[in-house]
Amino acid sequence: MTDKKTALVISAHAADFVWRAGGAIALHQKRGYDVTVVCLSYGERGESAKLWKQSGMTLDVVKKARRTEAENAARALDVHDIQFFDLGDYPLDFTAETRDRLVDVIRAVQPRFMMSHSMWDPYNTDHMNTTKFVLECRMIAQAWGHNPGQKVLGAPQLYLFEPHQTEQMQWKPDVFLDITEVWDKKRAAIECMEGQEHLWNFYTNVAENRGNHFRRNSGGQSGGRDARYAEGFQSVFPRTVDEL
Repeated sequence: MTDKKTALVISAHAADFVWRAGGAIALHQKRGYDVTVVCLSYGERGESAKLWKQSGMTLDVVKKARRTEAENAARALDVHDIQFFDLGDYPLDFTAETRDRLVDVIRAVQPRFMMSHSMWDPYNTDHMNTTKFVLECRMIAQAWGHNPGQKVLGAPQLYLFEPHQTEQMQWKPDVFLDITEVWDKKRAAIECMEGQEHLWNFYTNVAENRGNHFRRNSGGQSGGRDARYAEGFQSVFPRTVDEL
């Protein structure tokens, strides 16, 4: 790990980083982090129904539209760097070449923390397969014998962001992040995702509900912080501390 503050978000589809971690991204950019977002696909086949309902639509047009949306959202969040792997979706095609490519990104970024999807998602296996893939790449990035000469990765935490149908995903948040001060940026990014307008208010409600959970867990009515919007995350690895 270097003194430079960096973070890496790996998103299965082009909109996932917005719904699930847009507040964390904007907040950490504001705190002086350089946040890199990797979109493994554009979500062009499985998450672009609004576009496919238009007459004469083609795959290339859908991909271009979803990329533009993601780039606009990234600007709204002040993202340092957004990269598109274009692996296809439903399902994502994880290859050895892609694995090496992501390991290279992880080592180049040297993130203080990483973010990706929940471990289990029977409704969208792209999500849970992404996190399995991310864990594998994190492990390889720590291996001294992989591409000797590259800077080896330390031990960044992997935070799992909230899935769409939380109750079905075996996802249990142990971190709530107050994103109130950057909520306007997240909402602006949400509204960039024109291909999935039906989710705009859904994820606004999620942020409001997590704001309530932040208030409750930070002290409740006896002095909790008045967070209006928050995001929840589940950490994979133990955190090392000097005080509780």
